[in-house]
Amino acid sequence: MTILVAYDGSADSRAAIEFAGRHLAAEPAVIVTVWEPLLVQLRRYPLAAPALVAGAEGEAQELAEQSAKEGAELAVAAGLKDVTHRAVADNESIWKTIVDVADEIDASVIVTGSRGLAGVRSVLLGSVSNHVLHHAHRPTLIVPPAKA
Repeated sequence: MTILVAYDGSADSRAAIEFAGRHLAAEPAVIVTVWEPLLVQLRRYPLAAPALVAGAEGEAQELAEQSAKEGAELAVAAGLKDVTHRAVADNESIWKTIVDVADEIDASVIVTGSRGLAGVRSVLLGSVSNHVLHHAHRPTLIVPPAKA
C-alpha cells in the first residue's frame, strides 16, 4: 500500500500529513506538491500576465520542490516511513494532477486537507479536495482543519 499525500504548505495540508502519520504510518508514502507552469497561469489569468511574467517559471518550480521537500520532512517527523517527495507541474488542473499521480504510483489511498492555499479561488471554483474525492477511483481521505 502506498499513501499519496497532497501538500501545498497550508495548515490543512500539514494536518493531513499529521493524520497520516498517526494512522497510516506503516506504509510507504509519496508527498506531492503540484505547481502551475507560467503558460498555464497565463491561460487561466490573462489579465494578470505582466505580474506573472515577472515571477519567472524557474522560481515557481524551485518553490514547489522546496515545498514538497518540506512536506516530506513533516511526514517523517509525523511517523511516516519510506517517504519520497515530488513536485509535479499542473498542465490542466491541480486536482487532476493529484489523481494522475495517484494512478501512476497506484496509491492505495489519497490523503489531502480540506482546504489549501487557494482560498477565495477554491470557494469560487470548488475545492481541490472535493474534485479529487469525486474523480479518483481509489479511497480518498479528506482531513478537516484542526479545531481552534
